[in-house]
Amino acid sequence: MTSVGSLAPYLGGALALGGVAVAASGRRELMVRWCAWAAGVPLVTLAFWWGEPGAAAVAVVVGVIAVLEFGGLMLLNRLDRAVLAAAVTGVVLTVWLAPGEVLRALGAGALAVAAVPLLGGDADHGLRRLGAGLLGLAWLSVPAALVPLGADGLALFVAVSVADITTYFAGRRLGGPRLSPLSPAKRWSGTLAGAAAGVGVLAVLSAASLPMAVAVVAGGPAGDLLESMVKRGARVKDAGRWLPGSGGLLDRIDSLLVALAVLLVLS
Repeated sequence: MTSVGSLAPYLGGALALGGVAVAASGRRELMVRWCAWAAGVPLVTLAFWWGEPGAAAVAVVVGVIAVLEFGGLMLLNRLDRAVLAAAVTGVVLTVWLAPGEVLRALGAGALAVAAVPLLGGDADHGLRRLGAGLLGLAWLSVPAALVPLGADGLALFVAVSVADITTYFAGRRLGGPRLSPLSPAKRWSGTLAGAAAGVGVLAVLSAASLPMAVAVVAGGPAGDLLESMVKRGARVKDAGRWLPGSGGLLDRIDSLLVALAVLLVLS
């Protein structure tokens, strides 16, 4: 199993090389995005160094912020978002403190999410709110997997991030058929190049395994398409505007969420 200590030098080196490349490009957008990474990556690494409590804290923060952004996309009211955020938090804490009770935590969360529109008697929008809430619970509870995965989860995040970046630049340069109408900018050429880069990162980090490779190769692109579908349904470009150079948090972790789900299934 990969350790956080073994990953730290690679993360620091990647940030340094990225900073040099961004400075050489002279593009302000990339500079802003790199500054956000430079601030966030050390904090997340320190949290994972703390062990399961730190990973649980990261999962809760990520889950709650993602719920707020998802609620905005799906036009959920404050009560819907609050209950969904509480349900996601409950799943994360259960995975940490009582892993044998995860199914009960998910069931209780689903009942709580369903109770809000049902008890409110919302005949006009209740079905939409219920469907969105259950999707949000299934999708945004996945960061709870970071708790038992530990450093392997951090390695998966690095590999998926490198795959995403490679997919974007390689697709623009190589061209070719589009991956899906949901994301017209994505090309099969870029996706394949990104998959190779992501698996290569896993190998460098000594975290390569069949489940991890499949999670990067299949889960990452699927996660990007899932969020694209949600955003297209909401007719917006980004899930948020608060993260410098990146829109919202969901725009940064969409690939990771489904990659984590794939890893859970295969593991």
